[in-house]
Amino acid sequence: MALDTAIFALIYLACAYSLFWLGKVVFDLIHREFKVNEELLQKDNAALAVSLAGYYFGLILVIGGALVGPSAGLVDDLIDIFLYGLLAIVLLNISTVINNRLILYQFDNTTEIIRDQNVGTGVVVSATYIATGLILFGAISGEGGTIWTALAFWGLGQVALVIVSLLYERITPYSIHEHIERNNVAVGVAFAGALIGMGNILRYAVSGDFESWNANLTTFGLYAGIGLVALPLIRIATDKILLPGASMAAELVEQERPNLGAAYIIMFSYIGSSFIIGWCL
Repeated sequence: MALDTAIFALIYLACAYSLFWLGKVVFDLIHREFKVNEELLQKDNAALAVSLAGYYFGLILVIGGALVGPSAGLVDDLIDIFLYGLLAIVLLNISTVINNRLILYQFDNTTEIIRDQNVGTGVVVSATYIATGLILFGAISGEGGTIWTALAFWGLGQVALVIVSLLYERITPYSIHEHIERNNVAVGVAFAGALIGMGNILRYAVSGDFESWNANLTTFGLYAGIGLVALPLIRIATDKILLPGASMAAELVEQERPNLGAAYIIMFSYIGSSFIIGWCL
């Protein structure tokens, strides 16, 4: 039995890497205006590297969603891996278009990442991929769901992420677009934490077995609403508890050199709080 398990694991791993390869091919075809290998190996483009890491991690999460739980047999498992893996490649690439048009909409993300090597933009794009992967992980990990339920919750998740970005812009005393465009990595990291945190909350919302559209959509709406309410509260709590005596805005945008360490703490507060919210609900 242990030998069978090891062989199956190697087969699943080989399938995952074949999906990574296909994901890279699709990414290259969509972004013909630049060459990934040239940017990473010759130009040392860290912004693209961060963005791509999020893309592949989002794909891993979807593959994981297809694998968790009891096995349906090798053939059925492989069908699920490839079906949802291919779906993930398509949806992740659509998500980056949504990010460009509706989240970081005041500038072109590709221009910032490729021409300016803007790591702040790369971090936010990476967060969009990861948040999307978390949502899809939850949507496909239970019983009773189909490709249609995964598509529906992906779409609703994108709406929620756009709303988070608009709310985040409102509750911060500075323009995230202005400062990220200036290559303020700290602002990008803090914002990325909010996006990933919301994606994780929505993962909890759509995890488990699919009962009915009414029941699952109600749960989704409840979790999304709690996440949106929690967002400004987490921001206040970070100021008062995790970074007492300091202003996050001052640390991120009012210093000559933005405080990246403070940004990591802010990111942690959003992502860490998302786990606590999910465990409590």
